[in-house]
Amino acid sequence: MKIIVNGEAHEIGAPTLAALLDDLGKGEAKVATSVNEAFVSKQQRADHALQDGDRVEIIAPRQGG
Repeated sequence: MKIIVNGEAHEIGAPTLAALLDDLGKGEAKVATSVNEAFVSKQQRADHALQDGDRVEIIAPRQGG
C-alpha cells in the first residue's frame, strides 16, 4: 500500500503503525506519532491499522540550543 511518511511517499507492507515503525528502524525510539493528523499513543500503535493513502507523521525530540 502507498502512504505518506513525514511528507515522503512510501510503498509499505506493514499492516500497523507499530510494524511500520519497526520497518523504519524506529520501533524502540522515543517518538510521537500521528496518522491523518490524529495523535496515536505508543499503547495504540500495535492496534492501529494503516490504510492506503494514510499520512503518518513521526516526530522525535531534539536537544540543543
